[in-house]
Amino acid sequence: MTRNDGDTERTFAALPPARGRGFAQTWWGQAWLKALEDTALDSAQLKAGRRLARAGAVGAVSVRPGRLTAVVQDRDRTAHRADVLLERLSPEQWDRFLDMTVERAGHVAALLDREMPPHLVEDAAAAGVDLLPGLGDLEPRCDCDAWDHCGHTAALCYQVARLLDQDPFVLLLMRGREEDALLGDLQGRSGAATAAPAGPEGVDAAEAYATGDILPPLPELPVPPDEPGVPPSLDTETPPAPGVEPAALEFLAARTAVRAHRMLGEALRGAVEGELTVAQDAVRLAAGGDGQGAAASRTADAPREAARDRECVERLAAGSGRGREGMAAAVRAWRHGGAEALSVLDEEWRVEGEALARARAALESAWDVDERPELRGRANRWTAVGAPVQLRLGRDGRWWPYRKERGRWLPAGAAAQDPATALTSAALAAGAPGTCPPGTAPGSGQ
Repeated sequence: MTRNDGDTERTFAALPPARGRGFAQTWWGQAWLKALEDTALDSAQLKAGRRLARAGAVGAVSVRPGRLTAVVQDRDRTAHRADVLLERLSPEQWDRFLDMTVERAGHVAALLDREMPPHLVEDAAAAGVDLLPGLGDLEPRCDCDAWDHCGHTAALCYQVARLLDQDPFVLLLMRGREEDALLGDLQGRSGAATAAPAGPEGVDAAEAYATGDILPPLPELPVPPDEPGVPPSLDTETPPAPGVEPAALEFLAARTAVRAHRMLGEALRGAVEGELTVAQDAVRLAAGGDGQGAAASRTADAPREAARDRECVERLAAGSGRGREGMAAAVRAWRHGGAEALSVLDEEWRVEGEALARARAALESAWDVDERPELRGRANRWTAVGAPVQLRLGRDGRWWPYRKERGRWLPAGAAAQDPATALTSAALAAGAPGTCPPGTAPGSGQ
């Protein structure tokens, strides 16, 4: 990658072919592809662009404010210059973006570390600043004289998704602000927002202390209690509300008291350690991790606490109707995609009619013929032959990656529009090389 003297253009060397893998692994790369695929008018041109990009036909990509440029070669080696134009953000929009960012400490810290925070795009949109392109925002221009996206401009966009995986600041440069300039503005605003107001100079603290005139004397540090307090009992004659488990609430209250006692002791000793939250402990317990043993060892009566932990977790798992392993799988699904991911985990449904036609078309166009994996279909699930990976089709048309672990199919990542991207995520999670072995055409899904 090179930059010009004005630091307003970046040129990325041509990437190798993307055979057997998706075009985007990160959330911002996948969001870019979704914006392209949702707004392009001709799906056939998108399919052609994917094939060209996957074959390594896109040359060096030049990125500058408002424009992407690359030379793309057809299968017959004919070269075409492809450009994609994207409107720059106005100075007022950049001001709103920076104001929004400095209000969120996590965004500032991540950007200054040259990382892209996951919710930056959504928070910017809420402030009236659209970083990702919308309908009609990507203006294609190609010397093949196509009136809309052709295979060459689509291939350029697919290649840019891979660049965004490497460096998400490319997205901000496309919108008009180079990385160093943006970080400089951000540092300036952050410093101005946190600067202390001017006041009287006062007296040096060391000088004041040396005089010995500080009255009254500073009190001694308080002594922490010997043990955590006991929470009130919830065992009353009044029946609990539906879905409320008194024993579980007592358990969480007791664990919170233990944690508060430990944190107080550490604070008084000047110790600051990163600890798991109560919610994280509960998730680890439900997932069968070592949270219960580590937490119990901090108490005075470790065997009794461990037994109580196990009993509560078992009751929570039984109350959900999933069991311990099932609840661990549900927690993992929820982390990847909330209620939609949980529905895909639980529901097996028959794909028919137009939904089946779209699914077949997506599977056939995701890979070249000689690279297409062999998938065996059943209902909304397509399982790779010879590899512990699976695709599950959601009712919204997105593909969810799954992997097989200890005989159970478990969620392996977030959903993707492209089945090749989803299958790659599953393969990476399962530790498989690539997506899966090449084979015959995908199954019917029935």
